[in-house]
Amino acid sequence: MLKARILTAIVLIAVTLSALFWLPPRAWGAVTLFVVAVAAHEWANLCGYAQWARFGFVAGALAIGAYLLFGFMPGGSWPIAVTLIACGAATLFWLAVAPTWLASAWRVESKLVLAFTGWLVLLAWWIALVELQARSPALLLAAMAIVWIADTAAYFSGRAFGKRKLAPTISPGKTWEGVYGALAATAVYALTMLWLAPTLLQVDERTPLAIAGWLALVFALTALGIVGDLFKSLLKRQRGIKDSGRILPGHGGVVDRIDALLAVMPPAALLAQYAMH
Repeated sequence: MLKARILTAIVLIAVTLSALFWLPPRAWGAVTLFVVAVAAHEWANLCGYAQWARFGFVAGALAIGAYLLFGFMPGGSWPIAVTLIACGAATLFWLAVAPTWLASAWRVESKLVLAFTGWLVLLAWWIALVELQARSPALLLAAMAIVWIADTAAYFSGRAFGKRKLAPTISPGKTWEGVYGALAATAVYALTMLWLAPTLLQVDERTPLAIAGWLALVFALTALGIVGDLFKSLLKRQRGIKDSGRILPGHGGVVDRIDALLAVMPPAALLAQYAMH
C-alpha cells in the first residue's frame, strides 16, 4: 500500500507540474475539466445517487464547464464576472454554510440541493484553478502549496502530539494538535514566501501590519482547507464509505485528494484578482 501510495504521488506530481507550467490556459482548463468530471462522479456516489443520476450529474458539470471554457474565455482568462460570481458564491458557502452544515451534521436528503452544492464547489474550484494558472502558474502552485503543507504538518503533528479530537463524530483521526501544527507550518511557509518571492505575491511593503495581514490571510485559507476536509469526511461518513473512489492507488479517489483545495482555491482566486495589481 505504501509503495502504491508513493508511486501514485510521484506520477501525480509530475503530471500536474508538467500541465501547470507547459499548457496554455484553455488547454489547462480542458485537462482540469476532465478531473472535475471524475470528481463529479465520485461526488454523486457520496450523495447516494443512482447510477443513471450519477452520469446526469457528471454530464451537467461537463456541460457547464465546456460552455464556460469555450464561450467565456476568448482572451485566455475569465471575464471578471465569472470569477466573482462563481468563486464568490463558493467562498460564501465555505465560510458560512459549510461550518453550519458540519456543526449540525446535517443529513441532506434533497438530491437537488446536493447537486447544486456539488456543481458549485467543483466548478468554482475549477474556475479558480484556471484563473490562477492564467495569471501565473507559479502563483497557483504557491496557493496549492498552502494546502499540501498544512495537510502534511497536520498529519505528523497529529500523530506525534494529538490528544484532543477536533471532530470525533466526523473524522476521529483529526486533532487540535494537528490543526496547530498546520497553522505553524503554513506560517513558516507564508513568511518564507514573503521574503523569497515578494514579486510573485506582489507585496510592496513588509511592515509589521502588512506581515500580520498576510499571515491572517494564510491562516484563514488554512482553516478553510480544514473545513473542506471535514465536509468531505461528513459526506463519506453519512454514506458509510471509506474513500470517495478508487481511481488513485493508495490514495482513494480524486475528491479525497482535492477536498481541502475545493475550499481554498476560490477565495485564493478572489484574493489574486482583487488584492493583487
